[in-house]
Amino acid sequence: MGQKIHPTGFRVGITEDWRSRWYAPKAAYGEFLIEDQQIREFIDQRCNKQPPYAAVARVEIERTRSEVVVYLHTGRPGLVIGPRGAEVDKLREALEELIDRKVEVRIVEIKLPDTNAQLVAEGIAEGLKKRGGFRRVIKQRCEAAMSAGARGIKVHCAGRLAGAEMARRETQIRGSIPLHTLQAHIDYGYAIARTTYGTIGIKVWLYHGRYGEEGDSLPRDARREGRRGKRG
Repeated sequence: MGQKIHPTGFRVGITEDWRSRWYAPKAAYGEFLIEDQQIREFIDQRCNKQPPYAAVARVEIERTRSEVVVYLHTGRPGLVIGPRGAEVDKLREALEELIDRKVEVRIVEIKLPDTNAQLVAEGIAEGLKKRGGFRRVIKQRCEAAMSAGARGIKVHCAGRLAGAEMARRETQIRGSIPLHTLQAHIDYGYAIARTTYGTIGIKVWLYHGRYGEEGDSLPRDARREGRRGKRG
């Protein structure tokens, strides 16, 4: 049986950058590691699990001698920033209180949320919480991702689907998903749908093409227009 591996961890240091970027002496390493985990859990709880549901897909952390820089990759930057930056200031103050260090928060916009695996997984989880048919919800998200420019998508759901007594699994695949190719840009996301009849786990793999390819994340129509322009 094939052994499963996290697609991002498989590529970190080769084609993917680290999610936390800092150096520390041995005595401080454990403390910094715990702080990073606390920051990620706090942001997920505050921005994704309660209003305004800001769709924060990824948190990157950099450390200098004087401060901690937190990058929030979000599909709804306006909700994170708030009117005149009020919400992001509150978030920064809360993080400084949490870890007792100076914190700077920087917002990075995800221009195509339908091509982000974490946001696709969260969207499927929301659809299942609203009692939508699981096959229909998965199919809609797969079609939206492919039309937004993804080369391939694989969705795997497991749990008490449709409230069945026996837990089971459902998998849908569109396009190609070359998981064994290190040069393939595979985006991975995982979410949990906590429904009234149990929890359902959702895994999403999204293939954007090989690293360095131009027009990876562009919609198909835009890629066609670009090709026409080159021919002209």
